[in-house]
Amino acid sequence: MAHIRRSRQVFQGKRLSVHQADVELKDGSTHVFEHVRFGDVSAILPILADGRLVLIRQFRPAAGRSMIEIPAGHIEPGESPEHAARRELEEETGYTAAQWEQLTRFFPSTGKLAETMFLYLATELEPGRPRPDEVEELDTVIVTLAEAFDHVRTGEIGDAKTYLALLLAANQDRRCLATSDD
Repeated sequence: MAHIRRSRQVFQGKRLSVHQADVELKDGSTHVFEHVRFGDVSAILPILADGRLVLIRQFRPAAGRSMIEIPAGHIEPGESPEHAARRELEEETGYTAAQWEQLTRFFPSTGKLAETMFLYLATELEPGRPRPDEVEELDTVIVTLAEAFDHVRTGEIGDAKTYLALLLAANQDRRCLATSDD
């Protein structure tokens, strides 16, 4: 079985670091692997009482354009994933939720990224005023599940966390989700 012989940080940025690991394979050879550590994230699929989804649109420098996504953000040191989800939902959309359910936790990219993402469903929403970070320019986008999947097809939704949240919600056949404009 492969195992890490040595690991070292080779770059430290404002929020992320790059690491190299010397990995010994079962044949005895050693190879250098690189990965990024970015910290863990909580992401939220907020659903209004009428079944519509509360999403956000924001500019993503890595993609070079604005994208529609579910709200999400970093888990601060000492903070629980659920507390981070509650905080991020309110900061990014203004909404608070009375009901929370953890849908799953997953690794967005095990080959190059050392990050765990916690995915929550938030319901019984109450509106409020968003308080985004000073570097975030966010617009709230309220859509049906069918409209969200249309945004997937057009590429306006293009990130894995949002794909997964939409697929899990559709797969669970939640009656609270609106799937058309009927």
